[in-house]
Amino acid sequence: MKQLSGVGVLDKAALVLAAVEQGPAALADLVARTGLTRATAHRLASALEVHRLIGRDSAGRFVAGPRLAAGVATPLPWDVLDRADRVLTDLRDVTGESTQLYVRRGALRLCVAASERASGLRDTVPVGAALPMTAGSGAQVLLAFADHPEPDLLTAAPFDAGTLTLVRERGWAESVGERETGLASVSAPVRGESGTVIAAVSLSGPLERLTRSPGRRHGAAVLAAAARLSTSVVD
Repeated sequence: MKQLSGVGVLDKAALVLAAVEQGPAALADLVARTGLTRATAHRLASALEVHRLIGRDSAGRFVAGPRLAAGVATPLPWDVLDRADRVLTDLRDVTGESTQLYVRRGALRLCVAASERASGLRDTVPVGAALPMTAGSGAQVLLAFADHPEPDLLTAAPFDAGTLTLVRERGWAESVGERETGLASVSAPVRGESGTVIAAVSLSGPLERLTRSPGRRHGAAVLAAAARLSTSVVD
């Protein structure tokens, strides 16, 4: 292993982080990608998980953790992540649906926090999951408040510029069957201190519960959760 900093444990930890950024990794994958021993790879991955630099997907594989969201183009303040679990859990409890927090990473949106409905039919999006920016209410929010128009993404999306204008006007987005048939969602923007949109709070679930107008049912609750997470508002 080539030492980059001269601090051995830091360089090894960096190898583990680089490995999970390549995609979900079981322990055997970490060993293969890093060249570390099984014990060392597991010890470092577990330590990085404590600090939320690494997470786990639904299959138990190591994935990029929510703290890595600080590396996106618009940094996500760590205090937002610190409050996200409580806010998303409260939103889940109020609405009875699964909730998520997304940040943008190029043509993808990354789930950096989530709270799942405990039972019954639900939409499961694990932390670390990367979804396209061309479908879903979360994508609508992140595109609606982007700094520049992005015609290439809009061309591939089921929504258009008029939809994004409506999102900006009412402050929330809704989707029905965009990302997956039978699913609906509602999202609202999380803003940083300057007012820039840094993330999107989302609520998702089966169409049979959310109806074809999920925003009418849950828009106010999602907006309230987004306001709690915005860095200018600390509850």
